[in-house]
Amino acid sequence: MTKLYIHAQTLIDGISDAPKQDQLITIEDDEIIQIEDYHEVNEDVIHENVVTPGFFNCHVHIMYPVGFGANKEFTLMEKAFYAQKHCKEYLESGVTFIRVVGTEENYDLQIKEAIENHVIEGPHMYCAGKVICMTGGHGWQDGIEADGKDECRKAARTLLRSGVDLIKIMATGGVMTKGVEPGNAQFTVDEMKVMIEEAHKAGRKTATHAQGLQGIKNALYAGIDSIEHGCFLDDECLERMKEQNTFLVPTFCAPQCIIDKGVENGVAKYAVDKTLKVKDAHVESVKKAYEKGIQIALGTDAGTPFNYHSNTAYEMELLARLDISN
Repeated sequence: MTKLYIHAQTLIDGISDAPKQDQLITIEDDEIIQIEDYHEVNEDVIHENVVTPGFFNCHVHIMYPVGFGANKEFTLMEKAFYAQKHCKEYLESGVTFIRVVGTEENYDLQIKEAIENHVIEGPHMYCAGKVICMTGGHGWQDGIEADGKDECRKAARTLLRSGVDLIKIMATGGVMTKGVEPGNAQFTVDEMKVMIEEAHKAGRKTATHAQGLQGIKNALYAGIDSIEHGCFLDDECLERMKEQNTFLVPTFCAPQCIIDKGVENGVAKYAVDKTLKVKDAHVESVKKAYEKGIQIALGTDAGTPFNYHSNTAYEMELLARLDISN
């Protein structure tokens, strides 16, 4: 048995109302077995200023390299090496769990397996594989295009056969797909309903990229488990989210990083223009959701322009600016 001792000058345990000072954490065979007031031990001790539980980032795109111009293209080999780098960046920024909500060819499942087999180091992963979108809809380049209830049901079943942990559906247009508008609804209620039905039959959750009002409502009527982004939410949306216990993942980092960097740093002009259109409404929608008591999960949408995989703390900061409780 190997023991590891950590002296936490400040310990945030995730349970107590206030941080604890000068704590000794004892770890044995990768499990915390004791937390107590600090005292001398006859072993080497690691001294840390602050110790917290690992953070969750509930909306990431693990394969997408960040910090390059809009026209930069990458080979599969390059993306694989970047994915390994991103996994390390999550761990080094305190993130021990990520929810991957869209990857070409279900590569996230292979990365997850490499981590579990100790081939590479990385956080625990919860994977959606390919997104499901309508033909020509948001994310069509890397997703499964499906139209009508039968095709949508088949797409969901195909992903479940692949072993995904959740199903990701594109209910509206988005900022990053050229030629589609974030506010426009895409899948119908009936199309989403069969995909959600298949996921729930298999004991899986569902998430939807949903920015525009009608698309959000369609997803809620269909029984979705989480709304990603949620730029336009009205009282009807909020009431239904409250009733159905639907989570909201705002992903403030994604629009903020686009605005912070802008066209002068290589962000596509259409992406900047669309972001500026929705930014204020997005902030107001999230504030209303929090006031209503909707459950909010933290996700960055890492992989969008200049939205680095080490940005989890920045998302915390952006939420805190709205007085949303830690």
